[in-house]
This record gives sequence, structure tokens and C-alpha cells, in this order.
Amino acid sequence: MSIRKVSIRQIKAARALLNWSQDDLAMHSQVSLPTIKRLEANDGDVGGRPETQEAIVAALQRGGIEFIPENGGGAGVRLTKPGNP
Repeated sequence: MSIRKVSIRQIKAARALLNWSQDDLAMHSQVSLPTIKRLEANDGDVGGRPETQEAIVAALQRGGIEFIPENGGGAGVRLTKPGNP
């Protein structure tokens, strides 16, 4: 599976849209809380192991987040409409 570039800022923004704490993200992604805290302490692209990033991104997407790639207008996140993948 190819991993899209996702930034820490996008992860934090996604959590804010879902009103998720770091604990919530850890629970939904099955990534340890210390790992979530360590990753979010940095800036730039999400670091760590590829499977860790995949788990975090997948959990946020299941929660209703769509990641918007850099397309000239800047990377971002948004809530998907109910019923949309």
C-alpha cells in the first residue's frame, strides 16, 4: 500500500475536527499514547514506521476525515459528508 504524505499539522487538525484527544486517537488507531505524543511533538510529515502512519490515518478516515493533498491551495483535512467514504 502506498502511503500519502500526511503532516503532523493535518493529524492535529483532524483530531480537532473530530474532537478527539491524543488518548482517543491512540485508542482508535491502536497506536500507543506515548507514540502519538512523540509523533505530534514534531512538525513536518508524520515520522515513525509506515504501519504506524497507516494505522493513524486509517483511524482518522474511519472517523470521517478526508485528507486533502497539496494541490496549490495547501494540504488540509475536512469532514466527509455522511454516507461518503
